[in-house]
Amino acid sequence: MNTDLGRALDAVGPRLRALRKQREITLADLSARTGISVSTLSRLESGERKPTLELLFPLARAHGVTLDELVDAPPTGDPRIHLRPVTHNGMTMVPLTRRVGGIQAYKIVIAANSARRIPDPQTHEGYEWLYVLNGRLRMILGDHDLILTPGEAAEFDTRQPHWFGAADPDPVEFLSLFGKQGERAHLRARPKREE
Repeated sequence: MNTDLGRALDAVGPRLRALRKQREITLADLSARTGISVSTLSRLESGERKPTLELLFPLARAHGVTLDELVDAPPTGDPRIHLRPVTHNGMTMVPLTRRVGGIQAYKIVIAANSARRIPDPQTHEGYEWLYVLNGRLRMILGDHDLILTPGEAAEFDTRQPHWFGAADPDPVEFLSLFGKQGERAHLRARPKREE
């Protein structure tokens, strides 16, 4: 085996363990998300088992990283994060977090001239909080048809039918915090200490 390839494969186990610990998930949780047995995950992390593509694909997806980051990404000291936006139906979602489970953060951009899209409210498990950065966001939530402007926020249970779109021909940008288990995003202020 090529020594560079051998070193890269040997580094996968510690990298997998570090990612799992950083995301605070157990081997059992990761097994449930990937379909890979706990014993196989343990042997991969300890280096007792060599990684294969069949094992690395679901692990990369579960950890929210690329295969390159699992196999070949030596630390460079470069602090930049390379976000991978996803575009669908005129809406671009940029993930701002890489943590599996818990609350996920996204920046969402709805393209200019998408105001004519026909609303198609959807439901799913979870809870969402959003904050408008630029433009005017049309939000349909149940029976409500709302316009949110920069600086306005909303939070709601995503089991309620909801839909987002641009309110006019200009693009709209907003931040979204989403939790599948219904976590609510609240800021808690500490009471003032008496002096």
